[in-house]
Amino acid sequence: MLKVADRWFMQRSMADGVTLIWEPHLSQFIRCNIWHVRGRDRDLIIDTGSGLSPLRREIADLTGRPIAAIATHYHYDHVGGLHEFDERLIHPAEAPRMNPYREFHSVRVSEFPRYYHQYLPPVGSPEDDLMLDALPAENWDPRHYEIVSTTPTGHLAEGDVIDLGDRAFEVMHLPGHSPGSIGLWEHRSGTLFSGDAIYDGPLLDMLPDSDVRDYVRTMTRLRALPVTVVHGGHEPSFGRDRMIAIIDEYLKAPGA
Repeated sequence: MLKVADRWFMQRSMADGVTLIWEPHLSQFIRCNIWHVRGRDRDLIIDTGSGLSPLRREIADLTGRPIAAIATHYHYDHVGGLHEFDERLIHPAEAPRMNPYREFHSVRVSEFPRYYHQYLPPVGSPEDDLMLDALPAENWDPRHYEIVSTTPTGHLAEGDVIDLGDRAFEVMHLPGHSPGSIGLWEHRSGTLFSGDAIYDGPLLDMLPDSDVRDYVRTMTRLRALPVTVVHGGHEPSFGRDRMIAIIDEYLKAPGA
């Protein structure tokens, strides 16, 4: 029997006003990186995790400024807490999928389609099937897990600029993993928040609405970007050399 987690989220301060927030008790495969970016006039939350525990409460100690919550794409491990925020932004190609939210979402290995299984741990017992090692709350039941539907308050498309007062991020449309995947690019610092377009792990381009041709174009575009650091939707952050290596490995793979 799993115990209730003493603390559901963890935080780590990064450079340049960025804080990484994550859910350590979730399986790595569905453990999204949640990024808080501090600005002079308002802050950003980039992706909002699984929704298993309230995110807004977790970040109360980080800011008293207005917050814009941005979904880099609609997959459930990135939008679970989106409904908690007053300003909710996503690409227009995926906004309708947030309300009602009827997309796949599960914390059980056995419920994942077969094409995911190469990335998931084997299930040897009913306890192995659950993709977490602690409960988010007393009497929590995975059968009742759901993503709260919410209507985005605005859209983010290619070339839009998000101004925080003392820093600004340009929206990059980076389709391939999903039709409306976006990244946020700060030219001044060379910082890219890339969502699941690129991260240092297996890149998924075989999902029902993935598109390999789009992914190749996205990778080719990113390869020319003069990044200093990439903060991805999963796995640790990395620099330009590692980004080039990830991209080149993807582009030379069969089918790319």
